[in-house]
Amino acid sequence: MRLMRKLRMTAFALIGLAAMCAAHAKAQAALLMEEPYGFFGALNPTGHNAIYFQHICAETPVRLRRCAPGEMGAVIARYQGIDGYDWVAIPLIPYLYSVENPADVPLHVNREIVERLRNHYHETHLEELGPKVKPGSFLHGGWTQMVGVAYERRIYAFRFNTTEEQDDALIARMNAGPNHSDFNLLFENCADFARVVLNSYFPHKFRRSVFPDAGMTTPKQIAYKLEKYSRKHPEARLGIFEIPQVPGYRRMSHANKSIDESFVTTVYAIPIVVLNPYLAGGLFVDYLARGRYHIIPRQHEILGPEELTPLTGEGDEAENPANGGVQAATGGEALPIESESLQGALPSAFEEVKDSQ
Repeated sequence: MRLMRKLRMTAFALIGLAAMCAAHAKAQAALLMEEPYGFFGALNPTGHNAIYFQHICAETPVRLRRCAPGEMGAVIARYQGIDGYDWVAIPLIPYLYSVENPADVPLHVNREIVERLRNHYHETHLEELGPKVKPGSFLHGGWTQMVGVAYERRIYAFRFNTTEEQDDALIARMNAGPNHSDFNLLFENCADFARVVLNSYFPHKFRRSVFPDAGMTTPKQIAYKLEKYSRKHPEARLGIFEIPQVPGYRRMSHANKSIDESFVTTVYAIPIVVLNPYLAGGLFVDYLARGRYHIIPRQHEILGPEELTPLTGEGDEAENPANGGVQAATGGEALPIESESLQGALPSAFEEVKDSQ
């Protein structure tokens, strides 16, 4: 009897320990700092912020769920021009490359290839956003902001540890809260969205800065504060990775800048000097004192489409080859990791790729 009692007590203790470990199981996420590009990027060289979550997936583009085994998580960000939605979630591989299988990512693209890949993904997975969501243009945002981002610009991923408990809390809050856009370039932009989300993981650590960003939130500022936090809290296990821009579609993107840096190092400096040399001098001094922080290490890992395991792997253990396979599509249920190759759906595009290499 005593032996049986001890065995039961040991079993209960092991179950309790397993439950405690599960409650605090490690996951990870990554702040994505995306470089500015094109004419608008020259006017506003601050860039874009999004957040990738390893264990959070998109049940639909506007509803979240916990990922099933084999899925690679989703990228969540604030966008303008998505039929009034404030945020949208897109699976990682389609977000970066407009395809679901990393093996289908072209090495070199042109405009026609990018449009074919994006339209195919839109027809398959994004039409439920509604007919009012247009592709987007220089003046107005649209659904093309959310797929094939790596064809437009280089991206830096600032990976950090989370817990599944934190991820579940974010899923519940995002699904229960209003998803209505109040987008404002100055005070309700993509970096403000990232700031609010990160504060739910690191309370009160991400605030607007008067210097060097004039009270606004910029992608570089958020990345800098995350990097600064990790120096004092090594348990965050920060890792910095580069996801390169796929060549051919656009000129290469350029570095993210703060507000001061934007004024001082671009053509904006000329009219400011002419109109108010004292203001120009103040901006320059502030830029020298606060605005020149460097957050990308000289030695950092570069991740290709089939080398995303440092982001998609399991926390501190990191390398999980099972998660480096095919991206599961957006849908109401967890999908198997096998998916139909786009090479059959888009033959002319892939033939052009092969011819151009």
